[in-house]
Amino acid sequence: MAVPLSARRVLSALRGEGLSVVEVGDWTTHNRNHKGPWGPVHGVMIHHTVTRGTAHTVRVCRDGYAGLPGPLCHGVIAKDGTVHLVGHGRANHAGLGDDEVLRAVIAERRLPVDDEATTDGNRHFYGFECENLGDGEDPWPKVQLDAIAKASAALCRAHGWTHRSVIGHREWQPGKVDPRGFGMASMRERIADLLR
Repeated sequence: MAVPLSARRVLSALRGEGLSVVEVGDWTTHNRNHKGPWGPVHGVMIHHTVTRGTAHTVRVCRDGYAGLPGPLCHGVIAKDGTVHLVGHGRANHAGLGDDEVLRAVIAERRLPVDDEATTDGNRHFYGFECENLGDGEDPWPKVQLDAIAKASAALCRAHGWTHRSVIGHREWQPGKVDPRGFGMASMRERIADLLR
């Protein structure tokens, strides 16, 4: 059972991994905590944004849109590898997912197929939205993939987790396809290398 890191510790962990980090507005207090608890946290979830342009992407992820208020994640990872922190606390990113997947993340073992949506993921996962159209054609620059691995490794290192605590949205909730354009198995290998 892990207590969420303080905003200061999140920032320190990311910068300690060598990432360029931008603090966006009141990110340290911007959250959806009034809708339910945040924590215990058990892992990191990776998404793609289906947006183009960093400024627009950060604004959407911070503020949300009709029917889904922000923040939509904790950090936005831009094409250039910069991490834009937009929220700290409960965020609207994971939604309902598979309780067996959550148990596998907690145990840090191989993930089962996600075939139900019964468990509140917003409570249990840090979320990074990654700037990409998610169409399978929009490229993932190496610097961005490196930043995804480093951001995930930073939070895993701070909590004492392994690479198995990092999942894609598509591995959590049936019907989701993100992140599309790279494999989560290879991303976890990158994270494992960083944690060695």
